[in-house]
Amino acid sequence: MKKLKQIVLDIKTKVAESNPAEMNDLLWQLICYPPKMPLRLHQELLLADAEKFSVVINDPYFTKQQLTINACRWGTGKHKILLTHGWGSKAADFDALITALRELPNIQIVAFDAPACGSSGGDLSNLILFVAAAKAVIEASGIPDVAIGHSFGAMTNVAALSDLKIIPSLLISIAPFILLQENFIKNMTAAGVSQQAQQNFLDDFKAKYGIYPSYYNMPDLYTFDNTVNHWLAYDDQDMMLPDAYLQRFLKEHPSIKTKNYSGAGHERIIKSAELISDVVGKVTTALADR
Repeated sequence: MKKLKQIVLDIKTKVAESNPAEMNDLLWQLICYPPKMPLRLHQELLLADAEKFSVVINDPYFTKQQLTINACRWGTGKHKILLTHGWGSKAADFDALITALRELPNIQIVAFDAPACGSSGGDLSNLILFVAAAKAVIEASGIPDVAIGHSFGAMTNVAALSDLKIIPSLLISIAPFILLQENFIKNMTAAGVSQQAQQNFLDDFKAKYGIYPSYYNMPDLYTFDNTVNHWLAYDDQDMMLPDAYLQRFLKEHPSIKTKNYSGAGHERIIKSAELISDVVGKVTTALADR
């Protein structure tokens, strides 16, 4: 978090100096740096009880090198459950959910630290690297029967599963990202960045990637039809993700089942006892006939 605070401070300095070139470099750091929080003792104990493995992906955007992605497995059952965390998070932040899911019979839980998150390699990241990591983990550990994603991880799962043409028995999205570019704009605005400087960054994004970040929106990435078993948990008071974006997406996909955990909070929702109980119930039902 110290580094992120310094980035914001540097941006505000450049705002005062009106230095467009340096501002653009700082905005890449603001947008692509996932803040890191240390493990807590109970998370360390949970990880110590897991089987560790790693995969390697290519990072053509930031380090120009290969990144090691660290992952964990709990259990040896035939039913695989994939957990994909959000931006600035890590696999161990699913600790309460993992503990509950481990009580289910005949399951194997797989979770990983995305690029530049937790113990995995890299300093800066993006959705493309998150998706590459998810795909590599799936290829190394097997096709998941259940895929669970939180926030940025929910968007990652949708993109990765679509690319691999995998339809899980159950897809669970918790407080999912919907519109990526709007989130970028929100973060830049909060840091006091002018509209012109924001547009300069978006143009630079297009120059680097060939497209604007508006391409990476859930409505465009979502290729599943109405037969997929998709359950979505959200908080209509989510301060990070405007509910209006989500409701427009859900209107286009009425087959997605939902539950509102009003007031749960964007980050804390995965710790909610009510949500964890509901997820365990959904997983149990989905795997009952397999």
